Amino acid sequence: MTTSSDRSDQIRKLRDMVKDIDYGMLTTIDTDGSLHSRPMAVNKQIEFDGDLWFFTYADSHKVLEVQQHQQVNVSFSAPDRQQYVSMSGVAELVRDRKRLELMWQPDLKAWFPKGLEEPGIALIKVNVNKAEYWDAPAGWVAKTIGLAKSIATGERANPADNVKLDLK
Repeated sequence: MTTSSDRSDQIRKLRDMVKDIDYGMLTTIDTDGSLHSRPMAVNKQIEFDGDLWFFTYADSHKVLEVQQHQQVNVSFSAPDRQQYVSMSGVAELVRDRKRLELMWQPDLKAWFPKGLEEPGIALIKVNVNKAEYWDAPAGWVAKTIGLAKSIATGERANPADNVKLDLK
């Protein structure tokens, strides 16, 4: 049984894992029904409840996809740390100027040269419903200990913490 303290710790860990990964792969459903993924910068920002925000152009193809099929997935990986995250939820286009100002970071000028004055600038908010993460020890010592334990006990190695969260 998961306590509220455990759940809070798991959400905090999820948030910390994602904010340390610069890009996630946003997967949408294309107009022909196929899955379409592309890298998106999370800008080290994730809401306390796990919701994600991405800057975009309102006339981009991904916005059309989100408007037709709001269900999306965002996956993150940090292979050097053996950390992986998958988050699914409902996406929506947000054009709120105050939210844009709040979320803006100077690094975004690489994609939006005119900054907040860029025509068509908007946000995609992913209201995350479910998340799952895998966090494995990355060092050879931890892997060796896990392998030795598996050999000694005859049980399958379980090298990673795997946590599933229902966020809504």
